[in-house]
Amino acid sequence: MKLIKAFVYFILGIIALFCILVFVCAFNPGVSEKVADFLYRGKNEEALSAAAEDAAGTPALILPGAGSDIPGVAEPDGIVAVIHPEGYTPPAREGIVIPEALAGRNGYEPIREESEQLEKAAAELIKNQLGFGSTGDGLSFDERFYPYYAMLDEEGQHLYRQIYANAQELSVSFVPVEEVNAGKLRNVFCAVYNDHPELFWLDTSYAYKYTQDGECVEIDLQFNRTAQNLESAMQAFSENASLIVSAAQNLENDYEKEKYVHDALIEKVSYNLGAEMNQSAYSALVNGQTVCAGYARAFQYLLQQLGIPCYYCTGFAGESHAWNITMLEDGYYNVDTTWDDTDGGNYDYFNKTDSDYRSTHIRQELSIYLPSCNGQRYREEEHPGQEAANLRSLSDIGMTEEGILYSLEEYYDDCYNQIVTGGNGEFTFYNVVDGDVLLQQCDTAYRTDAYIQGYMEAAVLAVGAKNWEIYFDVEALEGHRYLIVHNVSVSP
Repeated sequence: MKLIKAFVYFILGIIALFCILVFVCAFNPGVSEKVADFLYRGKNEEALSAAAEDAAGTPALILPGAGSDIPGVAEPDGIVAVIHPEGYTPPAREGIVIPEALAGRNGYEPIREESEQLEKAAAELIKNQLGFGSTGDGLSFDERFYPYYAMLDEEGQHLYRQIYANAQELSVSFVPVEEVNAGKLRNVFCAVYNDHPELFWLDTSYAYKYTQDGECVEIDLQFNRTAQNLESAMQAFSENASLIVSAAQNLENDYEKEKYVHDALIEKVSYNLGAEMNQSAYSALVNGQTVCAGYARAFQYLLQQLGIPCYYCTGFAGESHAWNITMLEDGYYNVDTTWDDTDGGNYDYFNKTDSDYRSTHIRQELSIYLPSCNGQRYREEEHPGQEAANLRSLSDIGMTEEGILYSLEEYYDDCYNQIVTGGNGEFTFYNVVDGDVLLQQCDTAYRTDAYIQGYMEAAVLAVGAKNWEIYFDVEALEGHRYLIVHNVSVSP
C-alpha cells in the first residue's frame, strides 16, 4: 500500500513540475528555446554533420550561408535558377591540379556579413524611423548583362534594385523593402555585387540587424576609401577605362574587342596579393595592382562598356578564385586574365570551355547558375609560337576527333585502359591531349609522380605486375593538340 501511495505522489509531482514549466515558458519564450535546444541538440549536430559531408563532397552545388559555422552550407533562398539547355556540371574537387607556375595566383574574398539581433521594441523603432532610402523602383536590368539579377525571385529583384540604388547614392543604412531573412539577403547582396563592377566603392562586406524570428529589419552597406571623394575616384576610373574602351570599340568584331581588352589588362596590371582594394575593378584600372578578383572585375566592366556580355565567376582553383565568362556569337567561354598574366602574357586560359577548365577551376556560390561554356569557334584562335604549317594533323597520325582527350581524368583513364590491354611486357601506346593547359597538367603529373596514383598503380595491379618503367615523347600537332607517345615496360 505504501508503494502505491509513493508511486501516486511521484506521478503527481511530475505533473506539477510539467505545469510549472508550461507556465514559465508561456511568460518567458527564451526558456522554451533553451529547453528545445537541449532536447534537440543531438539531432541538430547530426544534421550539421551530414550537411558538412555534403559540402565536402559537392562544394560547387551549395550556396554560401549567412552565419553558418560550416562554409558553403545554406538553402538557396530566393534563387530561381537560370535554365540553360546544358547546365554546368561541377568536377570533383579531388581532380583539381594547379600548375606550379600558377600556384597562389588567386586572392578572391567571398562576401562577408556581420549581424546583430534586436529586441522587438528596437526593431519596431528602426522600421518606423529609418526608412527605405532609395527603393530603386523603375530600374531594369537586362538578363544578358546582369544574369545574377535574373536568378532572383520577384521579391529578391526588388531588394536588388534597392541595394543597387542605395549603393549609388552612398546610403549606408536602410530598411529592406521586402521581408527577408539572412540567407536570402546574402544571395541578393552577392547578386548585386557580382553584376556591377562599376560600383567599385562598394565593399565585399555588409551588415544587417534582425529580430528573434529571423526577419532582417536593417541593411548596412560598407564602402571603401574611394567613397570619401567619389567624384574624383569616378573620374580617374572612367579615364583609365576609356583609354582601353576607345581603342577597342572600332575593332572588327566582339572577339577582336575581347582579345584587345584581355591583352591590355595583362600589359597594364600586375598581380599583387597585398594591393589596396584588390577586390575591385578600381584596383586594376586605376592602381594597376590587384588579385584575381580585380582582374576579373575590370575585364567584366570593360566588356560591358563594349556591349559584350561578360560575367564575374567565382569558385575554387587551388584556393578561392575569380575569373570571367564571356558571351560571343557562338556561345560562352571561360577567361582567366589573372592566370594568363604570366611570362609576358599568353592565352592558355583565354576562351576555354568548361571541359578545358575541368582540371583547374570549379564554380561555386551563385556562379553555378551561370551558363555552361561550350563555345568552339574562338577557343583556339590565339596560340603564339606555333607554326601550323610545320605541324601534323590528326589525319596524318591516323586519329579522329572522337579520340581526343580533354581532361586529366580522361587522360588517366585512357592510359589505364591501354596498359591493361597491353599487359606484361614492353609496348608503346599513344594518345592525343587537347590544349596547353592539359599538356602542362600531364607534365606536372609526371614530374611530381602524381601519375602513379592517377593510373599507373591501379593498372599494374590489374595485370598482376609489380614493376614498371615508363618514358614518353610529346609532339605538337595542328589545332593546339599534342601527341603523347608512351614507351612502357611492365613486369611481375
